[in-house]
Amino acid sequence: MELQVVGKNLEVTQQLREYLSKKIDKLTRYLPNMDEAKVEIHEEKTKSPAHRVTVQLTLKNKGTILRGEERSANVHTAIDAVTEALARRIERYKGKFDKKGKSAAAVRQLTFTPEEPAVETESTSPEVVRVKHFTVKSMTVAEATEQMELLSHDFFLFMNSESGELNLVYRRKDGNYGLIEPELA
Repeated sequence: MELQVVGKNLEVTQQLREYLSKKIDKLTRYLPNMDEAKVEIHEEKTKSPAHRVTVQLTLKNKGTILRGEERSANVHTAIDAVTEALARRIERYKGKFDKKGKSAAAVRQLTFTPEEPAVETESTSPEVVRVKHFTVKSMTVAEATEQMELLSHDFFLFMNSESGELNLVYRRKDGNYGLIEPELA
């Protein structure tokens, strides 16, 4: 498994890397074939000391992407919180796969390649300041909602394997899901 650690406004020491490695190794009991783990640690000067450190952990396992983010007063507490949150999420979704007789490979992924944000210029109307490119894989609506939950997003764009068209699934305020299917005007 490849471990990438990126620190912003924070020095990533060898001791911190070892601590991260130990915590992520515990997640391999849930995901034994984990390909990659990427950790982004940001330290910011905020008014609230409880939100000073942000740790974002992204795991890739056989085409499935899992992401968690937690904030805390110190690095170790944030790392503990994000690994616990991902462990709960992994257990919940592995249980769904076992109940339905599916394997973890049934959930497809979207590979995001974010570009650097453009420098803002003074203007009177909003502009597109960031463009993301990603590959879209064919999946069912159920698989798309599961992938959306795994990524902790509020919406998810995917290629519907039943209709062959781009669809968007989103989380509604009442806790249910909505599906947007395009129609030509």
